[in-house]
Amino acid sequence: MTGNQTEIEAIVLSPEQRQRLAQRSSLGIVQVLIAQASLALLTILLSAWWGGTYAAVSALVGAGAYFVPNAIFAVRLLLGLIGGANANAMSFFWGEAFKLGTAIAILGVAAWQFHEWLVWPALLFGLIGVLKGYVVLLALGKLP
Repeated sequence: MTGNQTEIEAIVLSPEQRQRLAQRSSLGIVQVLIAQASLALLTILLSAWWGGTYAAVSALVGAGAYFVPNAIFAVRLLLGLIGGANANAMSFFWGEAFKLGTAIAILGVAAWQFHEWLVWPALLFGLIGVLKGYVVLLALGKLP
């Protein structure tokens, strides 16, 4: 080795370690999805109570805009963990790009198609509620 170069060695895990890591990761993914779904339901119920049917449906659209693509990506990650696939930074990057692109598309279609009755504060409330599911788990110390 010369000067600033360092050698990077791959970390080799035993099958037991890989299985424990996959189980722990799977549990974390499922917990985040449950927290996001719970917060989505809470935001929809609060919107219905506060603003009525249109507000509730708007909160549902906002929550679904992020929850649905996130759930699809999470299932893909879970299938990879169960199947023993190696983690890949590019597949994670493309999964995140899919989530964000799909969420933007859903919100755009909602704004275009439902602008007559869409309640924007409720939509944003539902969207932010789902986005903060992970933060709630962090605050409660519930992540594995």
